[in-house]
Amino acid sequence: VWAVTGNSESLLPEELDSCRDLAREIGLRPGNFIEIKTDELSNPDYRKNPIDRCFYCKSELFGRLNDIACEIGASVLDGSNADDMGDWRPGLKAASELGVISPLAEAGIVKQDIREMAHDLGLPNWDKPALACLSSRIPYGSEVTEEKLNQVADAERFLHSLGFGQLRVRHHDKMARIELLRDEIPRIFKGDLINLVVEKLKSIGFAYVTVDLQGYRSGSMNENLELDNET
Repeated sequence: VWAVTGNSESLLPEELDSCRDLAREIGLRPGNFIEIKTDELSNPDYRKNPIDRCFYCKSELFGRLNDIACEIGASVLDGSNADDMGDWRPGLKAASELGVISPLAEAGIVKQDIREMAHDLGLPNWDKPALACLSSRIPYGSEVTEEKLNQVADAERFLHSLGFGQLRVRHHDKMARIELLRDEIPRIFKGDLINLVVEKLKSIGFAYVTVDLQGYRSGSMNENLELDNET
């Protein structure tokens, strides 16, 4: 097995460190863990942030993986699972076009199954909060820039440092919309915590800071998509 991690501006630096640590912990030989630098921000179709933004990102990533696979005589597998089949996932189209195999999805395995199996196998990341790329925090049609990605990263890193678990900071130009787990929402309003959050996010560059009362939910940027039947 070879494990490949794509590194770009849309990946938190600490996430790359986590990948390296996990590769060592599960016993991958150094030569079997490969890091590649992807440059999706150089693609104007990606930067424009259309509703199929992920297609352009995954096309570059899977294209690079196919090049590596050809060199070593391997097939490209990804971690898409059965739950992913029910959401708007243009990256799956790129995977299909480039012959990427999704064994978890093909076996009907869902996210909770994966966590339970990972726990049984003793994997250290079995309960790791879900984390999509940072570009997913930016509304479709709003340009993806390195500055915005850095603002999101800094804001989420700060909230995690305060002890909040699964969360998202959605970037609506001058407004930051914070999604927290519902049972964690009351805590942000206790004591001086909300003032610390507002002060920090304003120092990052946001003019307004809001807390989404619906709480955290994966793919909230897809909620108002109007897709035609072909899509």
